Amino acid sequence: MAIINRGTHMQWMEIGRFLIVVGAVVAFVGMLFLLSDKIPIGKLPGDLHFGKSNVKISIPITTCILISVVVTLIINFFSRK
Repeated sequence: MAIINRGTHMQWMEIGRFLIVVGAVVAFVGMLFLLSDKIPIGKLPGDLHFGKSNVKISIPITTCILISVVVTLIINFFSRK
């Protein structure tokens, strides 16, 4: 008969929570890929685009700032207890 101590149980709980969060993140990223044509990421005002016929350079300044703010808000929301 196997004896499970409390420490092992807590480790499994942490792994379960981690897998749920990873699954939610993967689902969210999948939704972003499905909606990527409708979301103007990389085409916002403030994003710089330069180029000629065979060389194109894109500097998405506004998109990077927007993504940074969203990720910061998400991390702050989940890190509070």
